Amino acid sequence: MYFSRKIESSVVKALQNNPVVAIIGPRQCGKTTLVKHLLNQTQNSIYLDLERPSDLQKLDNPEWFLSSQKGKLICIDEIQRKPDLFPLIRSLVDEWNSVGIFLILGSASRELLMQSSESLAGRISYNRLTPFLWDEIIGNNSLEEYFSRGAFPRSLLSADSASSFLWRKDFISTFLERDLLFWKNFTPTTMRRVWQMLAHLNGQTADYSTLARSLNVSSVMVKNYIDLLESTFMIEVLPAYHSNMGKRLIKAPKIYIADSGTTAALLGLKSFAAISGHPAIGAIWEQIVLSNLKGSFPDATFYFYRTAHGAEIDIVMHYKNLVFALECKNTMTPSLSKGNYNAIDDIQPKHTFVVTPNEVGWSMKHGIDVVSIDELISKLQTDF
Repeated sequence: MYFSRKIESSVVKALQNNPVVAIIGPRQCGKTTLVKHLLNQTQNSIYLDLERPSDLQKLDNPEWFLSSQKGKLICIDEIQRKPDLFPLIRSLVDEWNSVGIFLILGSASRELLMQSSESLAGRISYNRLTPFLWDEIIGNNSLEEYFSRGAFPRSLLSADSASSFLWRKDFISTFLERDLLFWKNFTPTTMRRVWQMLAHLNGQTADYSTLARSLNVSSVMVKNYIDLLESTFMIEVLPAYHSNMGKRLIKAPKIYIADSGTTAALLGLKSFAAISGHPAIGAIWEQIVLSNLKGSFPDATFYFYRTAHGAEIDIVMHYKNLVFALECKNTMTPSLSKGNYNAIDDIQPKHTFVVTPNEVGWSMKHGIDVVSIDELISKLQTDF
């Protein structure tokens, strides 16, 4: 069964206007499935998976092989495994002077992909695919399953919770034991310790020095490992919201494990019942809301707000030159604290949303609405 993805239309439009289109996102988020769905609607294309030895061998002489495919849409999956292709791609698109030439897929951020290659600036459109957004699968899975299994397709769509948990444990091990080795100067043992430590500190502000002491490594090493986890989409780093209000602000970023199911697996929580009784539930709900916002509004920017005097809001969103405040409450009967109201007074948002697991929200007071995730996305898309 194929689930339509939100970025489909953006990818199709980008192919009509750019010689190179990139789809980036974590491993196993559905990039290959999406592209094969799009290629089925394209008459003249070729697909290469660089994790398949036979396809990789075709690129032993890449200029000859790719030149022989002129006129086709050339799709290259897991391109981070052969970054030396980028200069050749730039040369070919400049020579062929057309649009819709290359469709490349990568399990690493734009910055990491381009570290060792020439720039494709002005020639490439980047599109980020996330694991499933809630409104992509709503009606197929319960919110409790989305909470406990996470949003990776094979985990969320598993036949049962035990199979889902096993897939996530294998996913973590594969990243540590195989994918991680592709990047230099990182070891599986240290990365596992860093990742698990971050799972226990999920949604908290980063203190590299404290993490370094706990792990008995240097602060520089901790930062390098965190940067790699962010660049491979395994964590989300939420920066602090800075203003000119003269407040004493908390400036360290907050770090979230980027998928609720991965957090649950790292913490050994096998069901929603286990999560619901664990202190991690609040941060997991914040991450779910943040991930859905980032996936639905790729042009928006996101922060958190906290002062030394206790004023705080989980997420501050800049979108269409407007500021929105979002407080995430994992309860059916939410209320705002004095610190929340103080933060709202400081930020002066266009509107404030209290995001809860309720199916239907309500107006809390003027300028403040209680909403579900799908209501939040809908209101931001249509009301402002």
